[in-house]
This record gives sequence, C-alpha cells and structure tokens, in this order.
Amino acid sequence: MSGKVLMVQGCTSDAGKSALVTGICRVLARRGLRVAPFKPQNMALNSAVTVDGGEIGRAQAVQAQACGLQPHTDMNPVLLKPNSDVGAQVIVQGHAVGNLDACDYHGHKPRLLDKVLESFGRLKQAYAFVVVEGAGSPAEINLRDRDIANMGFAEAADCPVILIADIDRGGVFAHLLGTLELLSEAEQARVKGFVINRFRGDIGLLQPGLDWLVARTGKPVLGVLPYLHDLHLEAEDALPQPVAASSGDRFRVIVPRLPRISNHTDFDPLRLRPDVDLRFIGMGTAIPGADLIVLPGSKNVRADLDWLRANGWETALRHHLRYGGKAIGICGGFQMLGRAIHDPLGIEGAPGSHTGLGLLEIDTELRPEKQLRRVGGHLTLEHAAVEAYEIHSGISSGPGLSRPVARLTERDDGAIAPDGQVLGTYLHGLFDTRAASAALLRWAGLAAPVTLDYVELREQGIARMADTVTKHLDWEKIDAIFE
Repeated sequence: MSGKVLMVQGCTSDAGKSALVTGICRVLARRGLRVAPFKPQNMALNSAVTVDGGEIGRAQAVQAQACGLQPHTDMNPVLLKPNSDVGAQVIVQGHAVGNLDACDYHGHKPRLLDKVLESFGRLKQAYAFVVVEGAGSPAEINLRDRDIANMGFAEAADCPVILIADIDRGGVFAHLLGTLELLSEAEQARVKGFVINRFRGDIGLLQPGLDWLVARTGKPVLGVLPYLHDLHLEAEDALPQPVAASSGDRFRVIVPRLPRISNHTDFDPLRLRPDVDLRFIGMGTAIPGADLIVLPGSKNVRADLDWLRANGWETALRHHLRYGGKAIGICGGFQMLGRAIHDPLGIEGAPGSHTGLGLLEIDTELRPEKQLRRVGGHLTLEHAAVEAYEIHSGISSGPGLSRPVARLTERDDGAIAPDGQVLGTYLHGLFDTRAASAALLRWAGLAAPVTLDYVELREQGIARMADTVTKHLDWEKIDAIFE
C-alpha cells in the first residue's frame, strides 16, 4: 500500500497551515480512513513526547490526535529548537544530534533530506492518506537552495500542493500571486489551488477578487475559511497575544516572557479558565501584583536566568513570597529555583555555572542525554491524578527532592519548599489533567476553582476546525487533488 498525499504550504508564517492540516486530517478520519500528519522540518520551542520515546513539534501531536493516533517521531523528522538568535538544537527523528548555527545547518540539510524521506516513506506505506504541512513560506528565495521544508520536499516526494493565505493580515491576493510568481515553473505546476483563511465580511464583496485570481493564475480557489473567534488549537510557537486589562476578581497568574521560553502551551489550560487571569510579562513591562508566579520552561536556562535578574524578577519574586504569594517552576523554571545550575559541557552555551534563585534545595547539572518521557501518577497535593511529559537535559539532585511534587509510576518528581510556598517540577502538561489543575490552584490560593476539562476543550477545537473545512472547502476538488 502507498498512501495518497497532499501538502499544505503557506504564503507566510501563521497563515493557518497547522489548523488546515488538522481539519483535513479529522475530516478524513471521520470518513473512517487511515490518515497521518507529516511535517518535514519544524522550528518550534513547543514540543511533545511521542509514543516511541522521541520529540516532535506540538502542532504535529495535535494533528495526530485529529487522526485518532498517538504522536510518532516519523510525523516530524526534523525539529529545530532555537537556543540563540543564530543557532538551534537539531532534533532528528525524535532525538537531539547537536547544536548548529544557521549557516552550518543550511549546509547540513542535504544529509537530513534522507531522514525526512525515510520517515515520510514509512508513513506513506502505513497510511492511506498523508497530509503534509510546510514551514514558513516557499517564497523565501534565500532558503530555496537545499530546501527540505517546502517545495524542496514536495519535489523530492512528488506531491501536490495547496497554498493558504491569511486575509486578515491584508494583501491576500498579493500574498498568493506573489508566492506563486516566485516559484519555478515546475513548482508552480505543483500548486493545485488556493485557500483563503480568516475571512470576515460579505463574501459577495470578495468574489470579484476570487474571480480575478482564478483568471490570472488558472488555478481554483478551493475555499474561503471564516475567521473563527476563540478557536483553540495549541500554538506551534507564537505566544498568545496580550489581552485587555483584568476584570473582576479573577485569580491572577503571571509568567515571565523569557527570550527562550519553551512549551508555553503548559499555560493554555490556565489562560482559558474563566476564573483565572493569566499574563505573559515581557521586557520593559512593569511586573504586576499576582496571586501566583510561574517560571516557565527555557531552551537556554542560564541565559534566561540572567534575563530574569536584569529585568527585576528576582526582587519581585522575593517580594511576592514575603507577602504570602505562591510560585511554581516548570522544567527550566524548576532549575532556576534551585541553588545552582551547572553546564560543564556547554550544552546550552559556554561551559560554566550559575547561582540559582536559592528557593529550592536542589542543584542541576545539564547533560547531553535528554530525558524524554510520558508519565503518569499522582500529586502529593490532594493525591490528585496527573498525566504529563518530560523534556529536559538537566538532572537535579539535593535534599529538596525529599519533598516531591508528584509520585509517578517509576519515581518521584519535583520539590516543594519547607514553607510550602514554592514548588518546582519537570512535568509539562501539569495543568492539562483536571484533578491536578484544581489541586494546584487550590494550593496557590484559589479556593474553589471552576471545573474545566482541557482535554475535551482541545478536542472541541479540532472538531470545530473539521466542521469548518467540511463546510467551506470544495471537497470534490480536494479529493481529486489527492488522486
């Protein structure tokens, strides 16, 4: 068996590629078809642990859920996790192979194409349909040489392409036509049609533009997707946009917007709660009062710890605790809360050590072997059930671990300070489980948390996207493209 393939490429980043692939995957799965998602190369700091013990982009894990599958490393064979402005950790088929700067990575791409095609080939043999997501834009002509993410992959895999553009940004016809014009003749021939995303207004006013686009390019518009207010699909990388000032008496949670923040999807279950006001606080912004401060994960823990100190967070955190507030550290944030962070091999930068915030009695050493696990157990708070995952290079030790946050199937995790005001953990997805989220919020001071089933909320977002593409895409044409 060899599966049918369709690739979705975007005119820009955040054009809606991930959401469209998610919707198409669920539509095909609803038909009872075996379908899998695929993204050749992803650059993201939001990642997930796979069923085969590797690491892929978070968006592909959501797409796997849309297909009714467990995430697998073949679904995203190359993942880049930026750890500086010019470099990234390179994950190949789920496992880190080293750090490369942008120029070195560009030279390395031809060797990675074999791995990409190897993973793609396995999926194509195992599934009736494979829906592929591109990265960024195929019109980034400075990156076209040795491309493995967009048309370079499409050419190597010999698959058809549809282009999606975001009309909410403005200039949608320039995006679509300009992208097409910057492709080679062979690449243009691969583009089988266009999708316009995030439209609001009277479709009749858009129709003359659609007719012009079809006449100008000879390619069909496959659908116009409406702007979906309050759609929740976990972000590939971008942080949520800031919201208006807090209203009412909601529980206040603040999170520093670290330069290398990772897995900020940890906070989606809090951000979406009606009783919680969660804010990411960036550089140059006054640190507001809060009930709970959470230090997030980081792809460069020592550098981000320096950023915290330079931006007043250490002073604000100590003031917050002095007046009875609570604090949580997740993954890199957990390491920052300890006494010291050692990186003797230069895993995340120049070799060396940093003094931590000293709020937990632990020390951390960064090591080459990344810890990748999907775990389950219960919190020591209220014996609440928890399901989560770990992605970290550091190994922590010290007397603080004798007061763990969670008792997992194989071991304990995390540390709670003797005064009960601070806790740290390596568990990502800590707030996804309903019981664990409620227990943590009660510990932090929210007396009666609203019941929220985040797993069901995520499923509702997938279903809503599938309903939208079912209604607004021309499926007769889409099915013909798959053929």
